[in-house]
Amino acid sequence: MTKILFEGVIRDMTPTEEKEHNDFQAEVASRQFDGELTSLRLKRNKLLLECDWIELNNAPLTDLQKDEWRAYRTELRDLTNGLTNADEVIAKDFPTKPGEEE
Repeated sequence: MTKILFEGVIRDMTPTEEKEHNDFQAEVASRQFDGELTSLRLKRNKLLLECDWIELNNAPLTDLQKDEWRAYRTELRDLTNGLTNADEVIAKDFPTKPGEEE
């Protein structure tokens, strides 16, 4: 059981208090996850927009370069797959743009 400090005394939480505490913790975690995921998606979407030009017919790229950019864009789109909590979102690394050193 979870302990609580109530009126200067440490005691076990009642089942109702423990449920309320757990529900509150879950809500906080859910909101943090949603916020972090939204931030990640905004950055990811910005990066995708910045390289939309590679799909133009007159983009000054070789076929190999286009393939590298397409792979990069796929990595960006897949960035959020499988994320289940805020810590995973925060720890997520963005792929390196083609032509940039890691």
